[in-house]
Amino acid sequence: MPQQPAPPALAPTFAPGGFLRASINLGNPILAHRDPASGEPAGVSVDLAREFGRRLGVPVELMAFERAALSVDAVRADRADIGFFAVDPARGDGLRFTAPYVLVEGAYLVPEASAISENGQVDREGARISVGAGSAYDLFLTREIRRAEIVRLEGAPRALAALRAGDVEVAAGIRQLMEAEAARAEDVRVLPGRFMVIRQAVGVPSGRGAAAQELLASFVEEMKAAGFVAAALKRHGVDGAIVAPAG
Repeated sequence: MPQQPAPPALAPTFAPGGFLRASINLGNPILAHRDPASGEPAGVSVDLAREFGRRLGVPVELMAFERAALSVDAVRADRADIGFFAVDPARGDGLRFTAPYVLVEGAYLVPEASAISENGQVDREGARISVGAGSAYDLFLTREIRRAEIVRLEGAPRALAALRAGDVEVAAGIRQLMEAEAARAEDVRVLPGRFMVIRQAVGVPSGRGAAAQELLASFVEEMKAAGFVAAALKRHGVDGAIVAPAG
């Protein structure tokens, strides 16, 4: 794999403090989680952050957040230099994004006894859908749902707990999490198909300028083309997510 360093002139743009602050969203365990042994963040997005820091020639400080919205806010407010989260029109203000590096499906979970059998039946009067507040699927459903009520909760675990408790009729989230819940609990099932594709990308504060965005975008394309992202997915045992096509 090519090991090209970043242009030295751009290192201060990305790391004005002398180190790269990378905002990591632990709310998407497909791409980031805490290492069981060390407690430190690990995963595909962490690997990408460390490689980008290596290209810049600066150390990396990982800033871990339990929810995507907090991770986004850190980058938007310039408290972090780059961040790893889904592209969404609602997140465009104050941020510049790369093309996605990984695609993840969003899926619905319903009680086994539910009369709902397909995605198109979810948006109906009287239905309540639990989501992690500020997540990519929350933003998507906010635009698309017309009749059902969206119940926004603090993270995916609470959204799933709401379904188990009977407080909602549907839970929405990352397919892998929905499938894991269905495997753990016999009284729920995942609806076939997907209701959205979550496009995981890298963001940078818009104030860093077009040159910074272009360098980050070029880095992401190289990581996809060279097999770095695919190898990271395999290394971390990620199933169901795919490397995004060239941007």
